[in-house]
Amino acid sequence: MKVVANTRNAQGTSASRRLRHSNKVPGILYGGSGAPTAIEVEHNPLFHSLRKEKFHASILDMELDGKSEQVLLRDFQMHPYRPLVMHVDFQRVSADKPVHMRVPLHFVGQENSPAVKLSAALIGHVQQEVDIACLPKDLPEFIEVDLSGLTAQDTIKVRDLKMPAGVKPVLKGKENPVVVTVTIQGAAVEEEVVAVAAAPAAEVPATAQKAPPAAAAPAAEKKGGDKDKKK
Repeated sequence: MKVVANTRNAQGTSASRRLRHSNKVPGILYGGSGAPTAIEVEHNPLFHSLRKEKFHASILDMELDGKSEQVLLRDFQMHPYRPLVMHVDFQRVSADKPVHMRVPLHFVGQENSPAVKLSAALIGHVQQEVDIACLPKDLPEFIEVDLSGLTAQDTIKVRDLKMPAGVKPVLKGKENPVVVTVTIQGAAVEEEVVAVAAAPAAEVPATAQKAPPAAAAPAAEKKGGDKDKKK
């Protein structure tokens, strides 16, 4: 995908405001051997590109002042409530230096898995993206996660993912986050019932535990009873 940009000389809040009024987005291009460069990009093409998944996890061809170089989208800011891009950051990439990116996960085959067809399980997608490192030429647009063989006893973690050639997950030490979970609906209900049965009975207020006192006999009945005794 391609991005057309131009170097901007005027900087600061007022300059950025004027730039946005002219339907352009202020930005920064940094990294590589060059110094950070203040740039401006046409708003509408950028806005529509940001709506495409590929734009966020691909090596982009930037045409800056007529010269081409490869970049990555690193950050962007949107207006709080209007469909306006307020700022954008790009990073230069070198063909021989690895890049660190978060790429989306695409889940396929879930409806045909034994977990769903045989166990009527609920499949949970705990993560939608994964951190990877690779050379620019090996950067994938997404990583496919095949769930067609998933069973009721399975859990998929990052280290279980099938990475494309030249791509490695970025993890610290023995870290291995969960990506996909399987929950059996009947088992979930059973666990809930057991939990309720094991819970201690709610304490009954002391006033509620005492039996209410017997109602006093009406005054008329007491008087009548006394007369009968005298007779």
